[in-house]
Amino acid sequence: MATLSAVLATTHHPFYLKATTAPPEERMPQADEWKRKVEAYRETLTVAKPDILVMVGADHFHQFFSDNYPTFLIGKQPMYDATFYNETREFGLPTFLLQGHEELSGYMLQGLLDRGFDFSVSHELKIDHSIICPIITTRPDADLPIVPIYTNIFAPPLPSPKRFWDLGRAIRSIIDEWPSDLRVAAVGSGHLSLELGGPRQFGETGPDPEFDLQAIEWLRTGDIDGILANVTHESMSGAGNATHGFMDLILMMGIAGPIEASYVDSLDLFHTREAYVTWYPEGAPS
Repeated sequence: MATLSAVLATTHHPFYLKATTAPPEERMPQADEWKRKVEAYRETLTVAKPDILVMVGADHFHQFFSDNYPTFLIGKQPMYDATFYNETREFGLPTFLLQGHEELSGYMLQGLLDRGFDFSVSHELKIDHSIICPIITTRPDADLPIVPIYTNIFAPPLPSPKRFWDLGRAIRSIIDEWPSDLRVAAVGSGHLSLELGGPRQFGETGPDPEFDLQAIEWLRTGDIDGILANVTHESMSGAGNATHGFMDLILMMGIAGPIEASYVDSLDLFHTREAYVTWYPEGAPS
């Protein structure tokens, strides 16, 4: 059976690359600390020695819109073109051509259908920064095949936080049952409290620092009961109009299970808090 070697839940800040590669005189004050934290976080994936990455993200209205936005979607392609024009223009993100893993995509699609998750499937999916940013921060060589999973965190009506947790548990069981000797790591990105285009977008911290600290604690301790008792669509909206991205982090904790994280770090930027969490379901690498 396959080995789930690591589960990573992180934020995806599109300005990371530009902020940390700018000339020293042009860098934001937190750039050097940001780079140190990301490079330390990267090691938590490197030491797990994965062969395949299951990548969880969300399309930022690049190819899906409110009139036809899939609740959950999996890609099944030999290759994935990545990075849209506006992401290169605005954020300085490079383009990528990522290898896919059609065997695991097909096995996971059937397993999800069997478990009651009616996934959409795409054979022409293009990848945006919700997956490219974690590639840049955790696997910059982009040298591993991926299985991309997209969730709807933007276009109401949205699935519940519990549905994201249950999806994570289903993905975990499928990886555990996959008849392969390969090592799989799951890397997913979302948000803590976040405001996009609203009056709280450019504060000194994220729009709800208390939610951010509590959310990181829930992830650190694997406290799904605390999450499901306190996190609703209404409470996430109150924390910031884009905070529903936290549900993708719940999904990643679902893949790991209700266990304590092996690695937790965060960084408070001027308008958001970045988070970096890693679980090792089979035990931390020596």
